[in-house]
Amino acid sequence: MARKDKHVSATPATDWLRAHGIAFTEHPYDYVEHGGTAESARQLGVDEHAVVKTLVMQDDRAEPLIVLMHGDRQVSTKSLAREIAVKSVEPCRPDVAQRASGYLVGGTSPFGTRKAMRVFVEAGVLELPRIYINGGRRGYLVGIAPQVLIEPLGAKAVRCALQ
Repeated sequence: MARKDKHVSATPATDWLRAHGIAFTEHPYDYVEHGGTAESARQLGVDEHAVVKTLVMQDDRAEPLIVLMHGDRQVSTKSLAREIAVKSVEPCRPDVAQRASGYLVGGTSPFGTRKAMRVFVEAGVLELPRIYINGGRRGYLVGIAPQVLIEPLGAKAVRCALQ
């Protein structure tokens, strides 16, 4: 029988949040392959716009970077490249993303990554009162104040959402 006082979380992401004294709420859901943020938002009864996806991309030098985007929006890689002063940005292959982040695709968190990467956040995310972001495993989001993405995570605000 499972102990009721045991946290759902025991990931590098939640360890990082706790080490930085960041309050978060836990939101487990039934992971659905290719369900994305629409599925997690539906199951949790939250607005998909407040569910933030963690995307591992790479620049023209094949340096991985993290982009945090509203669940209901897509990244304009051209806009992002302009904003961060590189020639181009494209999604990483899943194996590259997994190696850099230490997380399985579908369970990638910007917190506690294996490799230090530059982190960029769509500016609109920072305007929300609360966000839901991956807690380091498939089927598990954490609720946090979006300001955590700037300090202490160190994300840089950009405008790169496709309208």
